[in-house]
Amino acid sequence: MGRRYGLGGPWVLRGVDLELRPGTLVRVHGTNGSGKSTLLRLLAGIDTPTEGTVSGRPRTAYVPERFPAALPFTAAGYLTRLGRIHGLGRREAAAGAAEWLERFGASGHAATVLGELSKGTSQKVAVAQALLARPELLVLDEAWTGLDAVAREQLDLAVAERVAAGAAVVYVDHDPRRLAGAVDAEFRVGEGRLVHPFDAVPSGARERGPRVRIVAVGPPGAPVPEGLPGAPEHVPAGNGGTVLTVAPMYSDLLLAALLTARPPWHISQVGDEDAPRRRTAQAGPAAPAASGPAAPDPGIPDAGRPAPKAPDARARTT
Repeated sequence: MGRRYGLGGPWVLRGVDLELRPGTLVRVHGTNGSGKSTLLRLLAGIDTPTEGTVSGRPRTAYVPERFPAALPFTAAGYLTRLGRIHGLGRREAAAGAAEWLERFGASGHAATVLGELSKGTSQKVAVAQALLARPELLVLDEAWTGLDAVAREQLDLAVAERVAAGAAVVYVDHDPRRLAGAVDAEFRVGEGRLVHPFDAVPSGARERGPRVRIVAVGPPGAPVPEGLPGAPEHVPAGNGGTVLTVAPMYSDLLLAALLTARPPWHISQVGDEDAPRRRTAQAGPAAPAASGPAAPDPGIPDAGRPAPKAPDARARTT
């Protein structure tokens, strides 16, 4: 991107130099009118800079703050057309449209004209169109606004899936707790500049947010698999297993990766990272553990399809 931007809003962005690395989650924040949406539109290729360049443009998808719902398509028809524009075959685009509408709880509105959808359902369609073609750069401008709780959880999971697949995800959200503990880099837009930047940090040095604790037992002598979703921290467990902790948005993907490893790992416990300490404080010394293998956790989700590794997703400014 360029050194100066004059695209909408009261601020002109100046001297912005930003590189997005593959497999990273980047948060952008700032006050209203500071230029956040302008920056995201530049990243998404919706707007062009008046000076400077954007290089290394990957396959990109964008969810705007306001979705233009008054279009002459049904929800499924619109998503299928967008899938075709992204290069999907007709059947693949139609199947992807159906899948994402179902994931966001909007399959009952597949045949509804966009202009007749509620604001919340329109937002589900807006998010679905960005995820159809498995983008290498996903740009989300207040994408969670208007979604119900189930759809917000699905969007969190979809973001985790894209990052785990090697994509870069850039987002703005008014809730400071959104994806807490999983962000790799954070930037603030203010007075027309990208200020107080923090370079991507190792996962162990990320700001500590809520964490999920997973106790897993692998085959004798087997190391913890490499490249696990969310880059979980892991330490040996007393029973010969391993304790892994990860941000909540990656927990389902991590469970699926462990269960589908070759050979698979046995999951003996899943819960809040602080739960063992809280139980110890409330119940006193723990009773001796029963011998024998632990029963699998009934809440473990089915394994999902492994996501393909995305190519370099850099957007380099000069």
